[in-house]
Amino acid sequence: MKITDLKISISGIRGIVGSGLTPRLLIKFSEALATFIGGGKIAVATDTRPSSEMVKTAVFSGLLSCGASPLDLGILPIPSLQVYTKEMNLEGALAITASHNPVEWNALKLIKQGGYFLFPLEAEELLDLYYQGEFNRVSQPGELAKDDQAFRVHQQRLYSLVDHDLFRRRQLRVVIDPCGGAAAPYVRPFFSGLGLEVEVIHEDYGQGFPRNPEPIPENLEALSQAVRRWGADIGLAQDADADRLAVVDERGVPIGEEYTLALAVEYYLQKKRRSPVVVNLSTSRVMEDIARRHEVSLWRTKVGEINVAQEMINQGAWIGGEGNGGVMVADIHPCRDSFAGALLILEYLAFTGEKVSSLKSKLPSYKMIKDKIPTTIKETKIILRRLKQIFGEGKTDLRDGLRMEFPDFWFHVRPSNTEPVLRIIVEAQDFCLAEEILLRIKEML
Repeated sequence: MKITDLKISISGIRGIVGSGLTPRLLIKFSEALATFIGGGKIAVATDTRPSSEMVKTAVFSGLLSCGASPLDLGILPIPSLQVYTKEMNLEGALAITASHNPVEWNALKLIKQGGYFLFPLEAEELLDLYYQGEFNRVSQPGELAKDDQAFRVHQQRLYSLVDHDLFRRRQLRVVIDPCGGAAAPYVRPFFSGLGLEVEVIHEDYGQGFPRNPEPIPENLEALSQAVRRWGADIGLAQDADADRLAVVDERGVPIGEEYTLALAVEYYLQKKRRSPVVVNLSTSRVMEDIARRHEVSLWRTKVGEINVAQEMINQGAWIGGEGNGGVMVADIHPCRDSFAGALLILEYLAFTGEKVSSLKSKLPSYKMIKDKIPTTIKETKIILRRLKQIFGEGKTDLRDGLRMEFPDFWFHVRPSNTEPVLRIIVEAQDFCLAEEILLRIKEML
């Protein structure tokens, strides 16, 4: 097994099935979760990867052996699982999904009571249980049950967020690309139920992913073509577990994941309610401009949904998210939710009667470049120390790797929680400047 085949961290366990990620490891991790939670009902849902049934069977074995009662929800978007866990007052949940990773990967994401991912200290406690192997096994296993209507709980909350009459009057034409992932069984009836004209591509599931599941511009050509072919008002793309959203405008041009969040937050602050905004350290500077325009405070956290969610709770924020297209709306649940993000942007179009490209043009324009390099923990510490020395005086944040901010640009270099890589993000108003800064960083590396 190569080190790149498996990643165990506070974000869960993730690996290549049959290589790093084996049934033995899956059972052991599930036993650790059941022991940590203390038994009770634990919901289990999957995305559409071919390995999901094997992984789910191993997970059930681990949960049952430690006294938990798994509730099989089948294929379900991860925000739907989080909302269901909260609304049904379950002890916890486990999502079987490797999100934007390729189809040969799978992963376990751990959710506690209330529908939140484990806080970092809680995740470390669970990892201690996992490594020590001290599990609360029982002689009388728990019971297995099923619920194939779990999405409806999420749908009811989402429908309460928007103006249905407005959608019916406007009759927007929408193309959706769920990438054959966890949202694929649900997107057509969900959006059609709002009175939208809906076309869905990559709707079939269970045979792998028809495109790279990460919803970044270079993976959205089929959606762009479908928007142009159908004369649609907008294209929407989701990743495999449906927590991230990307937008393609009426010309078939991807607007970038950062502007998914920007448009959703801009509309929320305009028409829903004034609220503090919470984003992570890697999110675009456009969020500061939006917060300033609406005279609300902006808070930044370490990268990771749970960090943003925790700060949203602390600050009483109703809107926030991450610049990878992860919109978080507390009216539904403070989790990354592609459905909630889509509804806000669609209602923004319906309310204004404007086009996506026009709405984006009203926001400040920045150029962001993202890159990553393989690295080790030891190398990361050396790299970050040298970067700080090279770039000198700048507004510095060390909470999550190194973020340095200057008048014309900022960069964030941090170790990934899901891959053995160092992530690099640079943003400036000018693309050439952003590229120059990235090259300086990579030359040093």
